Amino acid sequence: MREWTEILLRSGGLFFIALLLTRVMGKRQPSRMNSFNFVNYMVIAIIAALISINVIRDLALGLIALGVWVVLAVILDYLALKSKWFHDLIHGKATILMKDGKVMEENLLQVRYTGEELLRELRSKNVFNLADVEFAVMETTGDINVFLKSEKKPVTPHDLGKKVSPQPEPQTVILDGNILDEPLSNLGLNRDWLKVQLDSLGVSRDNVFIGQVDGSGELYVDLFDDAVQVPQPKVKELLYANLEKSQADLLSFALDTKDKQVKDMYLKNAERLEQVREKLEPYLLR
Repeated sequence: MREWTEILLRSGGLFFIALLLTRVMGKRQPSRMNSFNFVNYMVIAIIAALISINVIRDLALGLIALGVWVVLAVILDYLALKSKWFHDLIHGKATILMKDGKVMEENLLQVRYTGEELLRELRSKNVFNLADVEFAVMETTGDINVFLKSEKKPVTPHDLGKKVSPQPEPQTVILDGNILDEPLSNLGLNRDWLKVQLDSLGVSRDNVFIGQVDGSGELYVDLFDDAVQVPQPKVKELLYANLEKSQADLLSFALDTKDKQVKDMYLKNAERLEQVREKLEPYLLR
């Protein structure tokens, strides 16, 4: 067998073997790997490459070496799942870089980080002032997580005592001008509904790069032609505004009439409409 043919067959076979082995070892993002996982993947890749280009001529020995590294990695990961001590030994422990708003210089030196590097990482988390940080920790993957002081945290609806509705995942129904039927059917919609929505926006399906439908059934489109301005749907906002206007009209009617029975009717219905508006507010105004 010619050498190039052997290399071709080895490379093709090892491609699928390496793919299978990485699946066995678990799904990990390269940017989220700690040093233990990084070394494992690198060594396995190097062994596979050496077998592929025939540097390791004995295929059986090469596969044995490959198997040893994979099996050891799986065993060590399993032991790390069962034992906290073993997990810390293999994967390391998180390192506290800031505590109570103060930089831990000794820990910073331990992870080989300079002050400028710490500031850079904090800026990447949208933290530009050290005084805003309550707690910062470096994970075993090298990522830095930051916990802000209470008065520096962004205000959430929970802090304001506001209820908000759950937001379902938007469904992409148009991609590169092509209609995707499965997401449409998942929403209980069809092509006829989509055509009506596009006609109301005054756009052609062929000019739509991406079209998405949110959990409220509103269609958002991004066009190939960026010069064209598409009016975005304001159905929920308009409905909320109409409820407010109707309530205001009822209160106005109550002030205008001199009939006590009619006045009470207007005020009672205005109160009911206000209750409905307050219940719908989390769903209409997000």
